[in-house]
Amino acid sequence: MFAAPTYLQRRRALSQRVGSGLVLLLGHRDSPMNYRDNAYDFRQDASFSYFCGIDQPDLALLIDAEAGEATLFADDADVDHEVWTGPLPSAAERAARAGIELHAPRAALRERIAWALAQGRGMHTLPAYRAETQLELHSLLGNVAPSLPLIQAVIALRSVKSDEEVAEIEDALGVTAEMHRLAMRMSRPGTVEQEVVGAMEGLALACGRRLAYAAIFSSRGEILHNHDHSVRLKGGEMIVNDSGANSPRGYASDITRTIPVGGRFTGLQADVYDLVLAAQLAAIDAARPGVPYRDVHRLACRTMVQGLKDLGFMRGDADEAVAAGAHAIFFPCGTGHMMGLDVHDMEGLGEDHVGYGEGFVRDTRFGYKSLRLARPLQPGWVVTIEPGVYINPLLTNRWKAENRHAAFIDYAMFERHAAFGGIRIEDDVLITPQGPRVLGPHIPKARAEVEALSAP
Repeated sequence: MFAAPTYLQRRRALSQRVGSGLVLLLGHRDSPMNYRDNAYDFRQDASFSYFCGIDQPDLALLIDAEAGEATLFADDADVDHEVWTGPLPSAAERAARAGIELHAPRAALRERIAWALAQGRGMHTLPAYRAETQLELHSLLGNVAPSLPLIQAVIALRSVKSDEEVAEIEDALGVTAEMHRLAMRMSRPGTVEQEVVGAMEGLALACGRRLAYAAIFSSRGEILHNHDHSVRLKGGEMIVNDSGANSPRGYASDITRTIPVGGRFTGLQADVYDLVLAAQLAAIDAARPGVPYRDVHRLACRTMVQGLKDLGFMRGDADEAVAAGAHAIFFPCGTGHMMGLDVHDMEGLGEDHVGYGEGFVRDTRFGYKSLRLARPLQPGWVVTIEPGVYINPLLTNRWKAENRHAAFIDYAMFERHAAFGGIRIEDDVLITPQGPRVLGPHIPKARAEVEALSAP
């Protein structure tokens, strides 16, 4: 936890933005893997954590926006429970640590809400993404829709990272940097991908951390979220390693590097790697306050289209190709997303609420529809910037059969290099008033650096 005044200040800011009514935030419960006492590792709901900071299950927080006071609903553990867990802090102690004025037993929440509704008080809740939370909200409130004013208030507050939040992300990146260096050293012919994934996760655990998300580590880099790690490396292929650790307070990191198995990018691999890096560096430099992230995305796309045009894969005017959506043949996703307590920060509140608005409407065309962030960047935001080139035969074959964007795409080149795989390079970037700042320690990404660390 941060110090209690941090959470008190956050709740006050939330109350001011919401203005009236009661804000109900439900913490997570333990989630069983196969029976109640064999649960997944506990992960607190990020918004609950942001306003409360308590990383324990079976809690609820009720904030009176008009009175400016909060109540923690929590039960004291009895001896029967503490035999299994060891001593746990009381409800009063947990409330005090978060600067919460009042506390009550968990069962009292239902009575308090019933009383508030009988008094005509408005009730604000966030969208629920876990089934048990959805069921409890329905049991307490009936068919009450999530509150748009609360969603907007939470997004406004959580989007801007304080200095201590940035420090948490950089703390996570310190471990992530070591994970990526380890992966580069281990990615040798004869190694099974799972061995590297296990070593990275073991390193995170040894540092008292968890992975911020399931690692993507694959020689099938054209599969954007490939979690199959069963392949034994032969040499000559490329590995897309998208992995990151959490900080002690749960803040995420999200880094991707592409590794040449055997220590050298050869031929087309080297040309495309340098192109992706050039697109990433251009996009990072463009990520400044007031610049729509959609423009950052389009810049990365234009840079890659022009480079692939020089290599014979694309043709025609690069701006026209991007406007038409032809770039999605090799880049079917977005250039990045918000990051914080969630690796895709606040996405559970609604991707359009987080990434659009202010006159920005999601483009529903293939490729563009996967852009998670479009609106103007603001100081204090942390975003990922992760362009890539992927040659996926499934997509090539479908588009060729449809004769889609034939004026811009040389399908013969894509077919000739169907086994290419993918290349992605990703960093976490803080938007400051002066411009972008890449967070964390240096993680090799220049081609010569990566090759040197990956060499046998």
